[in-house]
Amino acid sequence: MDSLLNHTRPPVFCPGCSHERSLHALDTAFQKMGLRGNEVAIVSDIGCSGLFDVYFNTHAMHGLHGRALTYVAGIKMACPELTVVVTMGDGCIGIGSAHLLAACRRNLNLTLLILNNFNFGMTGGQFSCTTPSEASVASGFLNVLESPMDICSVAAAAGAPYVARASIYRKDIAEILVRAISFEGFSLVDLWGLCTGRYTKRNPMSLREIETSINKLPPFDGPVAANARREYGDHYREKMSLQSGGLDMTGIEVNFASLLKARREVVLIGSAGDRIQSAGALLAFAAISAGMHATQKNDYDITVLRGQSVSEVIISPEPVVFTGVEKPDVIVAISQEGVARHKDIFLKAGGNTRIIMAKGLEIPATSARISEIDFSAFSIAKTERAIAALAFLARAGDPITAEMLDSSLRQTLTGKELQAALAVMERTDTLSAEERIK
Repeated sequence: MDSLLNHTRPPVFCPGCSHERSLHALDTAFQKMGLRGNEVAIVSDIGCSGLFDVYFNTHAMHGLHGRALTYVAGIKMACPELTVVVTMGDGCIGIGSAHLLAACRRNLNLTLLILNNFNFGMTGGQFSCTTPSEASVASGFLNVLESPMDICSVAAAAGAPYVARASIYRKDIAEILVRAISFEGFSLVDLWGLCTGRYTKRNPMSLREIETSINKLPPFDGPVAANARREYGDHYREKMSLQSGGLDMTGIEVNFASLLKARREVVLIGSAGDRIQSAGALLAFAAISAGMHATQKNDYDITVLRGQSVSEVIISPEPVVFTGVEKPDVIVAISQEGVARHKDIFLKAGGNTRIIMAKGLEIPATSARISEIDFSAFSIAKTERAIAALAFLARAGDPITAEMLDSSLRQTLTGKELQAALAVMERTDTLSAEERIK
């Protein structure tokens, strides 16, 4: 296989920096595994290790210091077919150690490479969680007061099923990476190397000394038998498939033909208790049942039982790459509280935007088409209005049909909740076409 390195962005590290050896070792591992760029995702954060995402022609994400493992969990759950590699430095591990523990416990099928050079090299050579107590660093005596972390022992204690430690200068380092990346579950490789720009200026260190220091620590070279268990993603999907009720988006059958030719952005606005998020999920479910791609992004106050509630749903015949609403096609407004908190969304509305709103609400001036619905006149309770608004839209076939919504209700609700929702559907059918959408 060809190299996956990005030749338009050649690596720029300090002369002798071990990170460049890590970069080429990882590229060699990818080639040995026969991986293509579109089959790999590299996730990094801040520091010299954070440069890896731009040096490869793969999917990539660059995030906040110490937080890479949080993003990668979502990426792997959403795209389990990808080979996912995370690069973090020892500084990142110290800052994001809680996320490391969670990743070890969770056991998603991904690989964490820790580029361990014993200091915060990019920010001046301050001590990190792996700096030896006797080392001389830019942060004075502070490292003397703390014991360095044995990352591998911590990871094994936290439940990591695959843990390895190695000098980046080993001749078989690419094979070590291949074994870790090929492991079915969470794998961690603690790669020791030199920071020639900062650390070794104060602390001369030979390659033999690195090996000697590694040999003084507990050996880690692969699977941790005591932590062997099922990979999280497969186990999660199996459990989800056995759940009754609820919105399981992983197994929705395509039973309808969609009339949509382009992306549609729908925003539902209300208050806590209006079941805004539930309505958004139903809309997304119905869209997927017609072969569409759908995303849902929710916003609500931490108080949960009071405050605004918003659900942004995007439906598209193509994969949705950006989930932000730029110009809403449909706005559903149920409560004044929600409108007050999200006036900006009405300012984005244009002449082609359709607004379905509860009668009596005050909204900012807009050129959008507005339909006021007197929910009380149809005996529609506050908790039923979001679904009723979806029913109004569905009767007009925008962006789903009544048949799609009815099917979604029957697949996701049960008992009295289902009967109440179907009753709401029936009551909305009493309006004429002209009264429904003006």
